[in-house]
Amino acid sequence: MTDTMPLWTPSEAFKASAPMTDFIGWCGKRRGQAFDGYDDFHEWSISERGPFWSAVWDYCEVKGEKGALDLVDGEVMLKARFFPEARLNFAENLLAKAGEGDALIFRGEDKVSERWSWQRLTATVSRLQQALRDLGISEGDRIAAMMPNMPETIALMLAAASIGAIWSSCSPDFGELGVLDRFGQIEPKLFIACDGYWYNGKRQDVADKVRAVSEKLAVPVLIVPYAGDAPVLAASLADGRTFDQFIAPYAVKDIDYVPLPFAHPLYILFSSGTTGVPKCIVHSAGGTLLQHLKEQRFHCGLSAGDRLFYFTTCGWMMWNWLVSGLASGATLCLYDGSPFHPNGNVLFDYAQDEKFAIFGTSAKYIDAVRKGGFTPKTTHDLSSLRLMTSTGSPLSPEGFSFVYEGIRDDVQLASISGGTDIVSCFVLGNPLKPVWRGEIQGPGLGLAVDVWDDEGKPVRGEKGELVCTKAFPSMPVMFWNDPDGAKYHAAYFDRFDNIWCHGDFAEWTEHGGLVIHGRSDATLNPGGVRIGTAEIYNQVEQLDEVAEAICIGQDWDDDVRVILFVRLAAGLILDEALDKKIKTKIRTGASPRHVPAKIIQVADIPRTKSGKIVELAVREVVHNRPVKNKEALANPEALDLFADLPDLKT
Repeated sequence: MTDTMPLWTPSEAFKASAPMTDFIGWCGKRRGQAFDGYDDFHEWSISERGPFWSAVWDYCEVKGEKGALDLVDGEVMLKARFFPEARLNFAENLLAKAGEGDALIFRGEDKVSERWSWQRLTATVSRLQQALRDLGISEGDRIAAMMPNMPETIALMLAAASIGAIWSSCSPDFGELGVLDRFGQIEPKLFIACDGYWYNGKRQDVADKVRAVSEKLAVPVLIVPYAGDAPVLAASLADGRTFDQFIAPYAVKDIDYVPLPFAHPLYILFSSGTTGVPKCIVHSAGGTLLQHLKEQRFHCGLSAGDRLFYFTTCGWMMWNWLVSGLASGATLCLYDGSPFHPNGNVLFDYAQDEKFAIFGTSAKYIDAVRKGGFTPKTTHDLSSLRLMTSTGSPLSPEGFSFVYEGIRDDVQLASISGGTDIVSCFVLGNPLKPVWRGEIQGPGLGLAVDVWDDEGKPVRGEKGELVCTKAFPSMPVMFWNDPDGAKYHAAYFDRFDNIWCHGDFAEWTEHGGLVIHGRSDATLNPGGVRIGTAEIYNQVEQLDEVAEAICIGQDWDDDVRVILFVRLAAGLILDEALDKKIKTKIRTGASPRHVPAKIIQVADIPRTKSGKIVELAVREVVHNRPVKNKEALANPEALDLFADLPDLKT
């Protein structure tokens, strides 16, 4: 049943003041044409991609030399090159602002609180740049960091970018093998780690792990003080030094920003690694900068001085996205630790105290706040909040409703989707359009997003593969250790020739929005009918009895049957009545085809470090196949709960 009214509609004043509106008008004047609203402008942005991205560069006042060419070989996705003559420096664009105003605000659970001015951030980057150079690090060298989301991490990344080094990071909760599976592939020249961190009120010691990883990497190690004893840990390493020791010899001077090609590698990000060793995805400085400026300035309405928050670790691409907010002159609000310590109000306390304009989080967090009985709308002053974003997994219709009922009624809610592969979003918010329950507002500017069936034809009103039919600037430069490009091609272009196939099961809505039904490789096929797992989660998660669920297809009797595993609220047992209630909810809310053949209670559900449940890993365990990379999981022991279950043998 389709909702007849949107959850939120932008007022005329909101639309008039949106940077998106100004940009559309600016582009119209520049081209001597008037655009007939957003949809007309979006169509131009994908039909004239070179001029569009050139306009983003100019409007956002990117520092650098753009060159005469905006796009060459634009019709061949793997050959397309944006701004092939351009020279720029990513760090220079993020450090364009100066002065004593807040650049970074940091809270580490309830243990640490810091503020860094633009002047302090720039001065620290200056000293770090000199230290890195004296260590012999230069253009193209890799720097690997196992760090919390704290100010020093951002300063170190900017120092690396200033000289053209390539940055790669993960969070300190990764296990030793998880760290080595990532950083061991890219052979860094420097390993950076904290001396400990806090989570859920407890100090987490990392000394043994740092020693083990540094021994295998056999490179200099930089220890950043946070929750332990940095001097003692640094002294115990073969080639260790503390952050303070590292920068002590250097006075502040002007940063030497090295001008680099548009496609120069900036970041190496990693796939989740739950089906094998993580893929090393290399992203460019120019593509990342332009794509993030477009998303943040226009789709999110980010302006200088705004408080921008995203709840993320340094192992998730949303950290890379968050950091780019500096390029718009925004103040970044950083948080490290549990979002429920000491209780579920901690992030809303932060939002109230610092007056967040944008609050970014995951769908799982929104659902946990709802099920925890928290109603920030009645307990906090969130009047500064104009945009809330959600990603990581599809936000359920119930989650959409809760944001307006329990958090803030006058807020734009943007469910967004893209990922590590493009270090950005394919589909996201739009300040000029209404928010409909359960729907992502639409595709991003400059992105030729569509939904195709198995025959490669566009479809409307039915589910299919999310694709992008034209090249865009934030496509990966390459995969690391993939000299002939075979892994890169296999990841996105094997399904449809010269078409990016993203691996999401999606559907256009009647409002021009999209619904993501889950990952294509996790879709269920009972009786040959494709069902997205998110369609089942959307029903199950409405039940207070169910804390969390994971759904897979089990090979059975020459077909596939749907199995639903549920983690129930504390103290509950899955009895016949609850089993029936869950199945009835799925049958009436989705369809009879969605009803699982079996529902099984489990004590825990495995998830990645960024909180995504791992359907494929559970499916492998159920079918007695090895899971190749358990180190990618936050709780790998949970996989044991799915092995050799008697209920799955009948």
